[in-house]
This record gives sequence, C-alpha cells and structure tokens, in this order.
Amino acid sequence: MTDTVSITLADAEDMLIAVFAAAGVSPVAARSTATALVAAEAEGQGGHGFSRVADYVAQVRSGKVNGAARPQIVQEAAAAIRVDARFGFAYPALELARDQGLPRARHAGIALMAVGNSHHCGALSVQVEKIAEAGLIGLMVANAPKAIAPWGAREPFFGTNPIAFATPCAGRPPLVIDLSLSKVARGKVMAAKKAGREIPEGWALDAEGHPTTDPDAALAGTMVPIGEAKGTALALMVELLAAALTGSAFSAEAGSFFTADGPMPRVGQTMIAISPEATGDYLPRVSALLEDISAMDGARLPGTRRRAAIDAAHREGLQIPVHLMDSVQALLP
Repeated sequence: MTDTVSITLADAEDMLIAVFAAAGVSPVAARSTATALVAAEAEGQGGHGFSRVADYVAQVRSGKVNGAARPQIVQEAAAAIRVDARFGFAYPALELARDQGLPRARHAGIALMAVGNSHHCGALSVQVEKIAEAGLIGLMVANAPKAIAPWGAREPFFGTNPIAFATPCAGRPPLVIDLSLSKVARGKVMAAKKAGREIPEGWALDAEGHPTTDPDAALAGTMVPIGEAKGTALALMVELLAAALTGSAFSAEAGSFFTADGPMPRVGQTMIAISPEATGDYLPRVSALLEDISAMDGARLPGTRRRAAIDAAHREGLQIPVHLMDSVQALLP
C-alpha cells in the first residue's frame, strides 16, 4: 500500500491556498480552487485533488492559465447567465455563475448558467452538490481536452466530457451522481503515472488502438468510452452543451490540462438549476423512490461510497500519498 500522510481538511485548504498565492493566483481564485481540490480529495476523487496542484502551479507560471483573472458576466437574461472565465481557473467563474444563476432559478423555475474560456473544473460532483444544498436540482456538463475517439475511429476527438446531477432529498444529504464518459476519469491515469503504477486493462488504448496498462501509452492514446457508441454519442451531446453553447474551444482544440506548454484549454462548463416546486410534489416522490431502491436486496444508491468517504475525511482527515504531499510542500513559500 502506498505510504500516506494524514492532514485535516482545514489544514489542507490552508496549505493549497498558500501554494497558489505564492504562484501569483488571486486570493479569490486561490481560495475557491483550494476548496474544490480538497473537496474532491475528501470524496475519494484523488485524480481531481492534490495530484493536480503541481500542474496548476506550472500552468500559472507559464501563462497557460491566468491566475489573476476575474470572471466576468458577459450575457444575462431572465433565466440564463453566461460568464467568461477570462482564461482563469474554473472555480471562481462557477461560483459567480451560481451566485447569479440560482436566484434566477428560484424566480423562473429554471436557470441556465454557462461558463466559457475556462480551465479544468475538477470533480463535477462538488459543483452540483452546491446547487442541491441550495434546495435546487442541479445538472452540469463540461468538456475537456481530447481523449476519446469517435466510435469506429482511432484519433482522440472528444474529451472525457463528464456529466453530473444532484438533487435535494428530504431528511438526508443530496443524492449526487457524477460520471465521466470514459470508463474512468483521465485524471486517474495521470495519478497512476505520477505514482509510478500501471493502470488496469480496459481503461485505455494506446496510439495504435491496442489495450494498454502503461499510463504513458494511455495518455498518448485514447480513453475507452462507457457504453461503446452510446458513450461517444453522449460525449458529442456534452461537446455541444459545454463548448458550442458557451463559445469555448471544442475538445479537439483545447490545450492539455496536464502540461505547462501549449495553448490554453479554453473549455466550457454548463450548469442547469431547477426548482423542485416548479412543477409538482417533487421531494416526497424522491423520498419514496429512494426508499424503494434502498429496500431492494443488494441495491445501493449512487453516491453511497462518496458520502462515506466524505464523512471519514471529516472525522479522520485526508490520507495523501507521500509523493504528492512532498510535491505540494515543495511549492510552499
């Protein structure tokens, strides 16, 4: 088992804020980025947590991401808002979009929040859960640099293009569903590379289209989509909603999230918030449905492991691999 270092969530956030501030990231962006990475780590999404810190800092230093960017509202309507991240981190732009969009959803029953010219947005579960915690139903899609080939082709064209959903639930934490359109998130491959581990067969193909357990070959090749042709159809749907709708780069045009050189990612994210009171007696029906599923022998609701991981992280702290903790501490001022 990999050696780990224990750290509380509060100390982890403080450490990452200090790291990003030292790299020239604005206080607002440093805080929101640190909070999102720690939240992802707490729910077991290590590929969107500490493993991203060194890459983020390198991209700030190279100018691939604008650490001082201030997101700006560029278009708004009664039930829609578009935010330009201005080539900065996604997290403050997503916060601005929610701050301005959720009141619209409560008033109109539904609201669209589009973020463009953005960067890696981490675990979508973290973002949609905030919508559900505000009492609304949340949907989110995001495009990412190319990693999946269209069905029948070998060249990467679509990103892993995740989809997430969250709903408030009476008397219990929100139900959160977050899935990548590749069999696993590409960040897990990068995390394996940094840890010097092989990846399981079935995650990815090399540049020749052959299954591989080598993370380097996987990163040079393509990720295997979920559901075969259905997965790539969903990836196209996300591409349209996250990139075309927000005026952002398509996955095939976006710069890598993992390297400090090359073009800016300039990807997009789209969130939709829906009021549960907009159309009927929603929350009691949610409770009844979830109770029926929970009563079935062997059934487990989505997000059960995630919630258990979050609870454990709050009780016991985060368990960060030593090599990642060392890489982060080396960036402290």
